[in-house]
Amino acid sequence: MVRRILPLSAAASDETFVEGAPRRRASARIDDVAARAGVSTATVDRVLNQRPGVRAVTVQRVLKAASEIGYTIDDALPAGALRPLRLAFLLPAGSNRFLAMVGRQIAGSQDQLASFNMRARVDYIESFKPELLAQHLKKVGRDVDGIAFMALEHPTVREAVDWLADRGVPAVTLISDIANTRRVAYVGLDNRSAGRTAGYLLARFIGRKPAKVAMIAGSLSYRAHEEREMGFLHLFEDLFPQIQVVGLREGHDEEARNYRQTKTLLAQHPDLAGIYNIGGGPEGIARALKESGRQHEVVFVGHGLTPDTRSLLIEGAMDAVITQNPQAAMMDCVSIFANLRAGRPASQGVERPRTEIVLRENLP
Repeated sequence: MVRRILPLSAAASDETFVEGAPRRRASARIDDVAARAGVSTATVDRVLNQRPGVRAVTVQRVLKAASEIGYTIDDALPAGALRPLRLAFLLPAGSNRFLAMVGRQIAGSQDQLASFNMRARVDYIESFKPELLAQHLKKVGRDVDGIAFMALEHPTVREAVDWLADRGVPAVTLISDIANTRRVAYVGLDNRSAGRTAGYLLARFIGRKPAKVAMIAGSLSYRAHEEREMGFLHLFEDLFPQIQVVGLREGHDEEARNYRQTKTLLAQHPDLAGIYNIGGGPEGIARALKESGRQHEVVFVGHGLTPDTRSLLIEGAMDAVITQNPQAAMMDCVSIFANLRAGRPASQGVERPRTEIVLRENLP
């Protein structure tokens, strides 16, 4: 279930948790789940008892099979853990379609979460407002057992995360991390590496010749965007000094603002050879490139595989997308909270998310 969050004075106070997990059918057994999922009973046992060592795609197949035949893991949980673990996922509101896709993935996965004896809500917080995010972390922290959220690098947010830790509510940062806090884990890409990857892709597309490239960020309040910028800049300093980075502009993930920023860049630098979109709103950049007739001349690299970026890749307005699997990110959060509930180290058995590079020729 999803709700949009306004400033606290206007926020709705209704409960958003989905009702408890379905009960197990008397006839459903582990071997029934294994047969339906096409895996061994040992694999089913590992998944249903939340032990590491099973690939995310296999976990999802087992959970789907268990849900379809009404098998849940309630009977396997230790005494005192029978109440479903209540989770909240806090994501920025706005037009970033990848983040919206992450939210829909979580909201639509209640059956899988029930198989882990968990239930979740998704709250959307007005973007780029650290004070509002900090307030909501504290507000929600009074009602849930764990929070996963996309962090803003700001003192009020750091204080809120430590306030949660003092009250025994673990916080997991998702997609963008935050420094010097007691958050229990980070689920997301190595963003400095992602920025270097973007720079390398642009440089290889452009070739070893003098050229100009530019960056458009969502907001450098996100540590993820700041780290991508750092990686991008250092890549050219290290390997391609003949390519000049002409500036960084913030688009706040808004299509209209990215459109205006790109129009300005093209006017100031008629010889611009590449653009790296660090955040969302790629449609605005592509529209400006197409209007100028340069969509096949300016190399365009961005983040987040969505239906929109997929279309831009197909038509050739975009050259490469750096992305991560939103379902795997959600399951990593689930694994972390399951580890904490069982008294294990938070990240035990949780692999670092893989950076995926998607081109028109290898679209999944």
